[in-house]
Amino acid sequence: MMNCKQATRLISESQERPLPLAEKMSLKVHFMICTGCKNFSLQVPFLSQAMKAYAKGADEDFLPTTKK
Repeated sequence: MMNCKQATRLISESQERPLPLAEKMSLKVHFMICTGCKNFSLQVPFLSQAMKAYAKGADEDFLPTTKK
């Protein structure tokens, strides 16, 4: 059984490489019992996109607008 540390590592790695079927299935099983990791997996794509945009200097697309 996969633990949260292993799951979060795979979730992060999935942003850089395609996961083999066995790893995908292990994550799906883990998500059935762990809502924390499932929620993390839903947030990682946004975080990855935001970091890439920030590195390119396009961070203003991700900052909340404030009214003055």
